[in-house]
Amino acid sequence: MADDEKKAGPVRMAAIEAMVSDIKYKGQILARTNKLESGAMDSGLIGFAIGLAVALLMVVPVLLGVL
Repeated sequence: MADDEKKAGPVRMAAIEAMVSDIKYKGQILARTNKLESGAMDSGLIGFAIGLAVALLMVVPVLLGVL
């Protein structure tokens, strides 16, 4: 019976290591996503203002051409 447990040991460790590796990978993805969202939320107002200014600059020549 002790021989059976010794044979199953490395297999169990390989499965545990695979799960730990998968959990680490998912944790890194979550951390990266959280950092990305935090950065986007932090600069959201500035980005909106720049986007609005660029949109207005692109519309003004069209309006002047129509008038």
